[in-house]
Amino acid sequence: MAAITTKEQQVVVNYMSEELQTIFLSNLDEAPARRRAREAFKDIQLAIDHCLFRLSSDGVKTKEVYEVNSRGLKIFSKSWLPESSHLKAIICYCHGYADTCTFYFEGVARKLASSGYGVFALDYPGFGLSDGLHGYIPSFESLVNDVIEHFSKIKEQKKYQDVPSFLLGESMGGAIALNIHFKQPAAWNGAALIAPLCKFAEDMIPHWLVKQILIGVAKVLPKTKLVPQKEEVKDNIFRDVNKRKLAPYNVLLYKDKPRLGTALELLKATQELEQRLEEVNDIFHIDLLFSTI
Repeated sequence: MAAITTKEQQVVVNYMSEELQTIFLSNLDEAPARRRAREAFKDIQLAIDHCLFRLSSDGVKTKEVYEVNSRGLKIFSKSWLPESSHLKAIICYCHGYADTCTFYFEGVARKLASSGYGVFALDYPGFGLSDGLHGYIPSFESLVNDVIEHFSKIKEQKKYQDVPSFLLGESMGGAIALNIHFKQPAAWNGAALIAPLCKFAEDMIPHWLVKQILIGVAKVLPKTKLVPQKEEVKDNIFRDVNKRKLAPYNVLLYKDKPRLGTALELLKATQELEQRLEEVNDIFHIDLLFSTI
């Protein structure tokens, strides 16, 4: 199947069977529905005509796992490992807001694994294939702790204990990676942060009065999708027009307005992060490609 050539999801729907259309247009708030959608769309996604999906998986061993974490949530994770070459290091990936580790990152992970790196990623609670209300972050700190718990179990395995480890964080994942460093200042050899969410652009923050109203409503209705946004999620996340055209294929992408509780947690997280950037340990080598979303 060729890559999408228009901005509208209807073009994608035209390619689908009636069953796939039903899944595509259904409510994906809960994890079981998202998992069914992913299984139905997996073959379609792998057939996309784009460099990230055309990368060969030869010599790369992949594994998908569901595990229940200490909070009782079923967490989806995936790994990409070189089958025969010496393992240079492990890279633990933190995906961005609204996203999943099973779409665009697939090609990046294959490339890294074919170059000798072990790559590990997970879907956060409330995103992708993991348990939780879609797009809802009740506590940013708890989310960070969930990621630490998952990656720590990997790093504690004997075969990885003497291997250098690095964090790779994109957008909100960059903020998560920095918070992981604050909690584990000596645990990582470095990080690469791609457009880390360290601060919201001023034009993305509602007027002061609107923000106060939203804060008040969020105390009662934190899961409500009321936060105003000028652009669609895919337009905020993907600056590359070609990636935007492919976004409808990412059926696990959270496409609705941000939930009130999530928006406030992210705003609070960025405000705290702004105050703590000077605490980043000099030993923790960071490549800051951008400083705002």
